[in-house]
Amino acid sequence: MEDSTAVSEPIRLGPRQFDLDRCVHCGLCLNACPTYRVLGVEMDSPRGRVYQMVQVAEGAPITDTYREHIGLCLACRGCESACPSGVRYGHMVEDARAELEAHTHRGWFARRTRGFVFGRLLQSRALLSIAGTTIYLLERSGLKALSRGLGQMRLLGPFGDLLQLTPSADPPFFFSRIGRTFPAEGERRYRIAMLAGCIANVSFARLNEATVRVLQKNGCEVAIPDGQGCCGALHAHSGLREDARKLARRNIDAILAEDYDAIITNAAGCGSTLKEYGELLEDDPAYAEKAKRFAGLMRDVTEFLGGIELNPNLGRVEAAVTYQDSCHLAHGQKVRKQPRDLLRAIPGLAYHEMPGADICCGSAGIYNVVQNQMSMQILERKMESVNAARAEIVATANPGCMLQLEAGVRLHGTGQRVMHVVEVLDLAYKNYTVS
Repeated sequence: MEDSTAVSEPIRLGPRQFDLDRCVHCGLCLNACPTYRVLGVEMDSPRGRVYQMVQVAEGAPITDTYREHIGLCLACRGCESACPSGVRYGHMVEDARAELEAHTHRGWFARRTRGFVFGRLLQSRALLSIAGTTIYLLERSGLKALSRGLGQMRLLGPFGDLLQLTPSADPPFFFSRIGRTFPAEGERRYRIAMLAGCIANVSFARLNEATVRVLQKNGCEVAIPDGQGCCGALHAHSGLREDARKLARRNIDAILAEDYDAIITNAAGCGSTLKEYGELLEDDPAYAEKAKRFAGLMRDVTEFLGGIELNPNLGRVEAAVTYQDSCHLAHGQKVRKQPRDLLRAIPGLAYHEMPGADICCGSAGIYNVVQNQMSMQILERKMESVNAARAEIVATANPGCMLQLEAGVRLHGTGQRVMHVVEVLDLAYKNYTVS
């Protein structure tokens, strides 16, 4: 019988002291920070935010100004790539937000909305299907296109920008594929577990299907294990660490029930969190080792394909392409070369490097919703770089970036087509003909 008087360990809040101590305040991170590049305000730079975290850790009160500066951070982790001291800023800002969450009292409506989105919608296939069907019906009726058009003409004010970012529905949804296994084409070289995501099953069902096909073409038996769900990345970024841990345990149980050569995601934003399950659950004695094993198997799909002998039966794709780094792939996972190599391997595809390709597009999970004005300013600057690349296809490696860039093309582009790297590969495999 359990001892009901046992006292549980207190939950750690706020950035760790050894992380705070790593920052030497050199300022090399400033130009890598999207909000500092727009505002030029020290307190909206990584160095300035670390300074504020230190003050709070030393006993300074949590103020509305502190909340504002931490909330305005995209957590893009561009500063980590620029930092010579190895400051783990992404972890620090998530810890700071978890601390802020514990000291925040929201009104009834905000609590209910937040609880519904994070606690129910993202975790329920049924609710996501209902939401996706509703969006699809709006699209078919023409109301969504009309509202987007009004927003583009700025007749709806700030609400118009939000309409530009509304994801489309992509029926039939991918949920029907979960629990199934797809055989390799030809000799099986690898056995893969694929994580289908949450919103991606509704808004990026064709991307998920393309991912399965490309893996099959490369000798992978692709299992999409039942029991999986949302990875918890949006929860962790929003300060809901305990919710993120619950979702991590669910995915670990679903995936590690069988043996796989790798666990694959096509969403770079999810991938960073999935690779950090070991740290997320390091204080959980029942899951710490399993979480490390899970994280050790995690690969972004471009990282995996770039690390194997790629099936060379690629048809021609006659177009110019540029590549936008997903922040959490380039800065969080340090994967930069593989997506570019995959694009360069496609016959007929002319690769044009984008200036400032690794500067955030302004998506950052739900940042483009909760900090819409700043997000749209960052997007406008990003589209200057996109247009400068003079490419017909803008490739990236994260669904959230795709939504943001599609809005950017509608608002500021020249008619470019936004595609995931895997979708470009899938097109090339479809175009292949035996000579």
